[in-house]
Amino acid sequence: MAERIRFGILGCGVIGPHHAQAIAGLPDDAVLVAVADRELDRAEKLAQQYGATAYDALNELLRHSELDAVCICTPSGEHAACAVAALDAGKHVVIEKPVDVTLTAIDRLRAARRSQAQKVAVISQHRFDTATRIVRDAVEQGRFGRLTVGTAQVRWWRSQSYYDSGAWRGTWEYDGGGALMNQSIHTIDLLQWIMGPVAEVSAYTGLLAHERIEVEDTAVAVLRFANGALGVIEGTTAAYPGLTARLEVHGSQGSAIIDNDELLYFHSASVPEEGSAYGVSGGGNQVADVLSQYATAPAGPAAGADPASLSMAHRDQFRDFVEAIREDREPLVNIEEGRKPVAIILAIYESARNGRPVAIQ
Repeated sequence: MAERIRFGILGCGVIGPHHAQAIAGLPDDAVLVAVADRELDRAEKLAQQYGATAYDALNELLRHSELDAVCICTPSGEHAACAVAALDAGKHVVIEKPVDVTLTAIDRLRAARRSQAQKVAVISQHRFDTATRIVRDAVEQGRFGRLTVGTAQVRWWRSQSYYDSGAWRGTWEYDGGGALMNQSIHTIDLLQWIMGPVAEVSAYTGLLAHERIEVEDTAVAVLRFANGALGVIEGTTAAYPGLTARLEVHGSQGSAIIDNDELLYFHSASVPEEGSAYGVSGGGNQVADVLSQYATAPAGPAAGADPASLSMAHRDQFRDFVEAIREDREPLVNIEEGRKPVAIILAIYESARNGRPVAIQ
């Protein structure tokens, strides 16, 4: 294995350049050596920027003489098939979200790994945000008491021209869904990662502000978590002019709110206490204190200590992937972890179609 992990990128459209930038952010650990895209000029443009070699097909990319890992940045419905080809060629793989759009494809990918030495990561970069790690750590430490309610709200806007910009957009085969599968999946992943497994969903979906697409632009779901807590998911690309993604976690001894990837509210009772009959109505915001504690904490893979890393989450996930290869461990977001939000979203779609609650597979 080379001292630096040598990456290739398949798909040089919107997402591929973000992967290239993340790789470039780890100059001592990673280097981009090759890129590929069906539109060769797009591959050549990205390759020139990073001193890489350009190809117009996956099989050509995989024959590159110096290649350790491949980033899959194609349309979502192609993710698993492309990743399997890379695994068959003996490469490690990073897959842009979602890991794929069906559980069958994801499970086929899981079976394709030749050995545990081959590492597969699924992009969920906001797990590496400082705000996310603070709330996750607080839950693991029991600082919020018994979890009671968790909500994920993604109230965004996408114009009709966005959906018209690519034939694959808004299709079940290649996009796998709409506002949930494409836009809300990050926040849904954080919700289940922090609150725990989702046991059952009941949902409605609609196509309310767009046309010529097969999938939803608006969805709401009520959740029951395995630990007994309840929750709500709202996802839309029909909320003009577009608001923020928001995650709320509430429990018997505390609450936290993450809005636009920043910790907006945090309160945890220092000791079990009865409190006033009606609580303290938004008081006792401890955000400044908890951010200060993380900023001074010893660095480590679970700390997410630097508040500046809020804008470098992709880079931090790639660092975790490189370290997983070197240490022969699983990445934080592996295939199994990437499967979880997809299973929730697919259950929401099934519930909306059939008009009944659906248990999570």
